[in-house]
Amino acid sequence: MGNVINRVFDSSGPEGKVRGTPQQIIEKYNQLARDAQLGGDRVATENFQQHAEHYLRLLGEALKEQDAKREEQERQNRDRQAERDRERAARQERESAPDGDPQAAPQPDVLPASAEEDSGLVETPEAQAPAKPKRARKPRKPAQDQSSQSADESASPKDGAPEAAE
Repeated sequence: MGNVINRVFDSSGPEGKVRGTPQQIIEKYNQLARDAQLGGDRVATENFQQHAEHYLRLLGEALKEQDAKREEQERQNRDRQAERDRERAARQERESAPDGDPQAAPQPDVLPASAEEDSGLVETPEAQAPAKPKRARKPRKPAQDQSSQSADESASPKDGAPEAAE
């Protein structure tokens, strides 16, 4: 229905336009109906009452819808609050459990490991036997200056073979 309660309507009645919220229009048509009744015009009285009844129905329907919406929001708020209360109680229960007593804590089920059965676990490099340690490398020769190095380069083989250590 939207916001019918506060919406401004333009009603074209038998006496001209009536403008206002549904409640204001109802009051105006009821006033016009009383005036027509006092004037002895039964037809006009009935006509104004029918117009007032139309806006009364609009207003009633909007109020029912608004109440239903409010009740739904209240129900949702109660449900959320109840959930928060349950979570808070569970958290307090966990926090108040004695930490020092391992018997009080829930224990996982442990199945005995069998060497024959496949455990379904993936074997990792850490689980394998440790590799042999690598031998330490021999230290490099001390660095020579440029002039003696160029002489050594011409004497050394160019095939990429390593030099023998002295």
